[in-house]
Amino acid sequence: MNKHTQHLYADVIIPLPLPQLYTYQVPEEHARNVQAGCRVVVSFGKQKTITAIVQRLHHQAPEHYRAKPILEVLDDTPTLNDLQLSLFAWMADYYMCTPGEVIQAALPSALKINTQSFISLVPGIDIEAHTLSEEERRIVALIQKHEALQYEELSRKVRNSRLYGLLKQLQDRGLIDIFEKTKERYTPKRQRKVRLAAQWLHDKNALNELLSSLEKQAPQQWYALLKYIEASGILRDWTRNESGVEKKSLYATDARIKEAAIQALIKKGIFEEFEVEVSRFAAVDADKLLPPPTLSPAQEKALQQIVKAFFEEKKDIALLHGVTGSGKTEIYIHLIQQALESGSQVLYLLPEIALTTQIVQRLRKIFGDKMGVYHSRFSDNERAEVWRGVQSGRFSFVVGVRSAVFLPFDNLSLIIVDEEHEASYKQHEPAPRYHARDVAMMLGKLHYAKVLLGSATPALETYYHAQQGRYGYIALQERYGNAQLPQVHISDLRTAQKKNRLQYSFTPELYEAIRKRLEAQEQVILFQNRRGYSPYLYCEDCGWIPKCRFCNVSLTYHMHERALRCHYCGHHQGAKGTCQACGSTRVRNVGIGTEKIEDELKLLFPEARVARMDLDTTRGKEAYQKLIDRFEAHDIDILVGTQMLTKGLDFEKVTLVGVIDADQLLYFPDFRAHERAYQLLTQVSGRAGRKDSKGEVIIQSRHPEHPVLLDVQQQTYEQLVTRELQERQKYNYPPFVRLIGLQVKHSKEEVAHAAAHDLVEQLQKQLGKARILGPDIPLVDRVKNYYLRNILVKIERQGIHLGSVKKYIAHCIQQLTLQKDYRRLLVVVDVDPA
Repeated sequence: MNKHTQHLYADVIIPLPLPQLYTYQVPEEHARNVQAGCRVVVSFGKQKTITAIVQRLHHQAPEHYRAKPILEVLDDTPTLNDLQLSLFAWMADYYMCTPGEVIQAALPSALKINTQSFISLVPGIDIEAHTLSEEERRIVALIQKHEALQYEELSRKVRNSRLYGLLKQLQDRGLIDIFEKTKERYTPKRQRKVRLAAQWLHDKNALNELLSSLEKQAPQQWYALLKYIEASGILRDWTRNESGVEKKSLYATDARIKEAAIQALIKKGIFEEFEVEVSRFAAVDADKLLPPPTLSPAQEKALQQIVKAFFEEKKDIALLHGVTGSGKTEIYIHLIQQALESGSQVLYLLPEIALTTQIVQRLRKIFGDKMGVYHSRFSDNERAEVWRGVQSGRFSFVVGVRSAVFLPFDNLSLIIVDEEHEASYKQHEPAPRYHARDVAMMLGKLHYAKVLLGSATPALETYYHAQQGRYGYIALQERYGNAQLPQVHISDLRTAQKKNRLQYSFTPELYEAIRKRLEAQEQVILFQNRRGYSPYLYCEDCGWIPKCRFCNVSLTYHMHERALRCHYCGHHQGAKGTCQACGSTRVRNVGIGTEKIEDELKLLFPEARVARMDLDTTRGKEAYQKLIDRFEAHDIDILVGTQMLTKGLDFEKVTLVGVIDADQLLYFPDFRAHERAYQLLTQVSGRAGRKDSKGEVIIQSRHPEHPVLLDVQQQTYEQLVTRELQERQKYNYPPFVRLIGLQVKHSKEEVAHAAAHDLVEQLQKQLGKARILGPDIPLVDRVKNYYLRNILVKIERQGIHLGSVKKYIAHCIQQLTLQKDYRRLLVVVDVDPA
């Protein structure tokens, strides 16, 4: 037999930033089980073992090295399907990263085990209640001695070649947690139950005698046993005893039963106690599900136009351009229902966790248990549960943020990308630096699924492609339920300052409007796109401004914590009342953050209930939901916040929205600044005046005549688009060209500077000077002790091969980093930077 065909080999993806696949030999005992997409344990390097993914199987031995054997196969059925493997390969190629980086981003940590993983016992678990093998008991005993034991250390102590498989068995049985130390630890939701011991089953005489005996000698135990018989229904069906009854429910709902009585029945061997792991996702009673909402004539027309675009005009992608409050979600619900009834799967993407909370509650009432939710506030174990739920068919419909594109769908027919213009669909760190909207389009292509993009303020690129006929286009220009669009006023900050008429940060117009709304017992939302108390502190005597030790940026002052924080690297230090340069006490805060607005409101309106919604107040898993619930219940009169407030929230008593400072949006140095400012201001304006009440929006600016503000006021999106497209065509920006951003990073400024110039020079040799911008020094030119230089590559959409350009860029970067002086250089590649 030919040496190349006698053994089975697997090319595997190592979840590390490595540019190639690695070939391993498949031992005979695993040859029948292993498939493409399976997780396997392999040794990598000298002492490292790691979970890898099989990309393909073949009979060709590697030419330049001896293939190591696969140590274990972790899956009976593949964790990744063929469509996922195809998508991930495309992502690695398109976004110029490695397959390992895609896998690292795609798989929840609970599905990866590596030398950095930690293992602990599930809190509260009763190990003695479980039958374990001798090997499993030894592992559990070692883990019990520590709060959490690193895999590497456990491996040294156990020295068992089957360690991965044993850990997987213990994890599947709910006895151990496997987690990353940096991640929040997850405690599975567990339920303690009781059931009748086997000796009392199937013998009614024995059970009757037991009841008679207990009635005389222990009445409370007798009553508890009767309660169990009734709750379990075992007299109608003995098999119901197997699943038992929740222990707590026997005494928590009936004051006549004490926990001690239950414990006594367990001690006597009448009850046996056991524990089960239950889903974190509460079951929804199928009988209580609601039908899809009734559509208005305008919504019904839009729905028919979407169906026509998809199936008559043969468009795979369509844009639903609906004004804020037009009821796009109701249309989505009807489309989802149709897709699910056809037996296929649906993915509904939202840009941020902030949006999912309210929408999930609505959708759960209609779609019940067939709907899963997937986002980063879930622990790794919860995300793994959703992953497995999609694989098993438990969830045929998933609502999620950008990472939901990685889930193991095998039969998608519809993908909805809501608020498709949102910048948070773009992943910035780490690689892959993907845009979920664009990945969703490729996912749709692989599944032959339809993709619906929805927005009140579409991205210019999306709108342009729709107008060019590449996508279907559906306009929905009226609000649901005849609700009126809010009245937008622009308040002149500059004039109010000159005339000394400001009330803290509020112009007279905004102050008076807030006062009136509070008197009418209505609610107010105030938007300021900067958290903290003030952007920086300033010494009036010597000009000192506290800066981050690791980044070239001023530290933001957080007064409630009495701390200075860097919003780039997270460094923080105490805020002292004196200047650290000259000792002066004349240190004042400059600028306005959400924290300062909150304090000013409490001074101006002491009777009002004020709350703040930003990254600092919503860090906890339930914090965001609690704020929403309080605002919805009208326990809060004024809600101050950052961009979180702009995301599709719907509160019927909000009649006023105020924008504290629009200028920081308008004058941000980015070619998308005007587009983003329009989108953000329009979105936050849409929070005002739903249902029966007409809303009011007051935007404070020092430049009230700015054309973008006038576009927001007059709802002239097309006017903004025309103006912006002319500018972008003139200066070669998307949608007329593609962009690839390169960021050169080094711990020494002179090395970063020299390397960036050398890279530009090399790129220009093949691509020419017109296609390369830079190197430029960014506004913040040092982050986490790395000095930064930016390069921008512009590539025409026609007449040049994008793949060849990317290969040339990768080649130039590789040649640069091989030079002795640039060995520690980092070059970050960002395709389609947002």
